[in-house]
Amino acid sequence: MDKKIKVLMVDDEAQFRTTTNRILTRRGFDTIMAESGEQALEQLAENPDVIILDIKMPGMDGHQTLAEIRKTHPDLPVIMLTGHGDLKSARQARGQGAFDYLSKPCDIDVLTGKIKDAVYKKTASHTEVEKSVAGVMVPISEYTTLPEDAKIKDAIFALKQSFYSKMATSMIMETGHRSVLVMNNQNKCSGLVEIIDLMDMIMPAYLSAPKPSLADTIQYSPMFWKGMFTTEIKKKSALPITEVMSAAPYAIDGNASLMEACYMMLQHKVRRLVVMEGGKIAGVIREQDLFFEMEKILTD
Repeated sequence: MDKKIKVLMVDDEAQFRTTTNRILTRRGFDTIMAESGEQALEQLAENPDVIILDIKMPGMDGHQTLAEIRKTHPDLPVIMLTGHGDLKSARQARGQGAFDYLSKPCDIDVLTGKIKDAVYKKTASHTEVEKSVAGVMVPISEYTTLPEDAKIKDAIFALKQSFYSKMATSMIMETGHRSVLVMNNQNKCSGLVEIIDLMDMIMPAYLSAPKPSLADTIQYSPMFWKGMFTTEIKKKSALPITEVMSAAPYAIDGNASLMEACYMMLQHKVRRLVVMEGGKIAGVIREQDLFFEMEKILTD
């Protein structure tokens, strides 16, 4: 879809609106914010493609707002945000014609997936067309990347940053990518750093050497490893990232099917693939992206 998806986010909490706006904008959405049901009805003049609507708001709540939206925009997809475990309220929203609902806190990847699904369902023909790899990938602009001249400590700090929630509230979460793509000066992926690569890096070299003598076996026993974790990570943190990175992920075309992505991950025993479009890296598809799509297929 070439046109940006316009999302109307309706919530009475100012901080939530501000941070959600930042996240959705960074992910390529055009966002409109409303602090109440009444304001949301006014913002319908902006012609949003999808509405994210909180149920519990002072004044006109989410159910009342949804009822008013349905009077003038019966086909406009609305995703409701409900309190955790509030199934009764969620069922009521679906009965009113809501496209779907999410319980708070919800993962940002799930939310953005629901937004895309809602617009896709609205614009698709009656014949269901399965999404391509590009339809479920994480855009490269959202993935953690580092240049080849970065240090191992840069990879550690970048990975840590990817786990931080970008939200100031507990209503929505962003999950870490658990890996860093290493990019060369032609902006092509030359390697990958995962947490397991960092763990392997600090392992004593003698563990992969030929079998030691009995005396060496005693000396190299785990009983002598106390403090080694700290020593090794400090010693190796300034090394080039290229010394710890594993091979670049296998590539898959953005137009490929999801089944092909599953097949490649299983065949190569990997958890992610880089997605190529026009000879350039467009994004990354991860095993959890495929899992989220499985759940969507069963709940649609």
